[in-house]
Amino acid sequence: MSGAVLVAVAAAIGNLLQGWDNATIAGSILYIKREFNLQSEPTIEGLIVAMSLIGATVVTTCSGPLSDLLGRRPMLIISSILYFVGSLVMLWSPNVYILLFARLLDGLGIGLAVTLVPLYISETAPPEIRGLLNTLPQFTGSAGMFFSYCMVFAISLTKAPNWRLMLGVLSIPSLIYFALTLFFLPESPRWLVSKGRMLEAKKVLQRLRGRQDVAGEMALLVEGLGVGGDTVIEEYIISPANEFSDAEQIKLYGTAEGQSWIAKPVTGQSSIGLVSRKGSMANQSALVDPLVKLFGSVHEKLPETGSTLFPHFGSMFSVGGNQPRNEDWDEESIAREGDDYVSDAADTDDSDDNLQSPLISRQATSAERDMPAPAQGSMRQGSLLQGEPAGNSGIGGGWQLAWKWSETEGVFKRIYLHQEGGPGSRRGSIISLPGCDAPTLTDGEIVQAAALVSQSALYNKELMHQQPVGPAMIHPSQTAAKGPSWSDLLEPGVKHALIVGVGIQILQQFSGINGVLYYTPQILEQAGVGYLLSNLGLGSTSASFLISSVTTLLMLPCIAVAMRLMDISGRRTLLLTTIPVLIVSLLILVIGSLVELDSTINAFISTSSVIVYFCCFVMGFGPIPNILCSEIFPTRVRGLCIAICALTFWICDIIVTYSLPVMLNSVGLGGVFGMYAVVCIIAWVFVFLKVPETKGMPLEVIIEFFSVGAKQAQVANNT
Repeated sequence: MSGAVLVAVAAAIGNLLQGWDNATIAGSILYIKREFNLQSEPTIEGLIVAMSLIGATVVTTCSGPLSDLLGRRPMLIISSILYFVGSLVMLWSPNVYILLFARLLDGLGIGLAVTLVPLYISETAPPEIRGLLNTLPQFTGSAGMFFSYCMVFAISLTKAPNWRLMLGVLSIPSLIYFALTLFFLPESPRWLVSKGRMLEAKKVLQRLRGRQDVAGEMALLVEGLGVGGDTVIEEYIISPANEFSDAEQIKLYGTAEGQSWIAKPVTGQSSIGLVSRKGSMANQSALVDPLVKLFGSVHEKLPETGSTLFPHFGSMFSVGGNQPRNEDWDEESIAREGDDYVSDAADTDDSDDNLQSPLISRQATSAERDMPAPAQGSMRQGSLLQGEPAGNSGIGGGWQLAWKWSETEGVFKRIYLHQEGGPGSRRGSIISLPGCDAPTLTDGEIVQAAALVSQSALYNKELMHQQPVGPAMIHPSQTAAKGPSWSDLLEPGVKHALIVGVGIQILQQFSGINGVLYYTPQILEQAGVGYLLSNLGLGSTSASFLISSVTTLLMLPCIAVAMRLMDISGRRTLLLTTIPVLIVSLLILVIGSLVELDSTINAFISTSSVIVYFCCFVMGFGPIPNILCSEIFPTRVRGLCIAICALTFWICDIIVTYSLPVMLNSVGLGGVFGMYAVVCIIAWVFVFLKVPETKGMPLEVIIEFFSVGAKQAQVANNT
């Protein structure tokens, strides 16, 4: 666990550099204008500020596909190098053209960091604290702004403030970031699995989770290679004994050898299934996305089950760590077990490119599937069914990974199970063993569970003719060889996720935050902050820098609160709570600009409203769009989809930043904030109708829900 936290902190330094750059250019542009005589040329002024955004936009178009090809870590290393080189060139900058080039290099580094750091953290963080860790970039970005404003304020007090020094200081933290990316950050385990490098992925997971047993999560990462599209919701009653007739019962197989559960398919029990069926009914609200209700049906259960079933926060995925596990995804495990695992290749060697994938162990053979349950003496039922844990099937957030054999289709199906309460449960509920994330049942109890069912990503039906005994599983590298394609973006779940990701990025930018950040000193100076600090003997420019530094300092505890709430209240709740405060603070600024007030009162109201706006923004609309975009796309196309969302982000950022000086001259401060308030109102409506709650759920489960929700939305639109 501590490994994942330290890795996230190190990666988030890339956003500290972005925040540092944003604040530095906001302060230094006042001096750049004087040296290059740009007071009458707002276009050049805007271009100097926006050039880093242009660079970020250019690199974003290829950052996602390149990260899918080369890996997340190499791209972060390149980002740190670009930061360092760009800052050195800015330190030199003999003329405005060299400065523009330096800003372009700096923007290339910013684009890579802002795009890939949330993706990297999401792929390395455990589900229970993924929101907390992915809020770190917002915290470090604001911390970078604070340190930068303090530095700019100190330099502004000198006799001859040097804007080149302001910009060049960035080289020091960028050099530290380079060292961390090169020597400390591991590669993303999900990316390694997508390339079939299973040994490396296992070692990275063990380091990140701080334990040796990572079998369940390894299986989850491999299954996450599928794009999805055929997911359905089913309901099961799971029993610790053979309480159902042979015609009713099915077997669910876990990730460990000998792990299986007895289940009976039912209908009308699960709240998730009920919402799914209602999603296709004409009387359901046509405005609220069925996906929002599907996710909500899961999180309604979390206070009831999540807090009692999984109280041991640091032991997630861990079930009886001293028991043997079939988690060695390498040639050594195949050599030990002999025929216990099915191989898709005739030979193995020392290269991890030829590793086999024992997702389903020996109990899932065709001969044993035809045997009645009592005759299967070699199988022991565990985890969900008895007090003795049989393997590691917990994947976080109250979800479990299993498989079943579909007789009608002749294929293996992947299942994500989630416990449900209510009439399906008898004689108590699932209990949790000490230090055990996977819930267990004592004799005589049954459990009601909702299930997301889809075809296994690695099951190959054609290989069944060559391997008549046991499941035929292709190797992850064969799946990865296909690579992402534009046709994958046409999958209903992926398209649905793109609508959410692109939409929230557009609304975040047009709420005006980056434009306000870049020009905070000028906005505060126009609002009259000089009156507030005139008794200290500070000029209006230094006073605006001081207020900016205080503002960013106040943002830090607000982000800390958001980090705490991100995995408790959730992303959606934070957005719906903080956006109305943004609207109110913007409207106060509009009223203050229209009503004639005393200069001191006007400056106080304007400054207070800007501070409230910033503090509430960094609690919700600041970090959450990037968090959502890093969570809602399948592994195979995650880099490509995030690149699309990030490209949208930067294009909108350029429009807002480049147009802000013109708007300030034409409609004034009140008019600008009025337009931002209207966008925030639209954003609240969009979040309420379209944005689901993703807290605490494994990335692969989130993707399956998007597939189901997209189908329900299509049905609802056709009725």
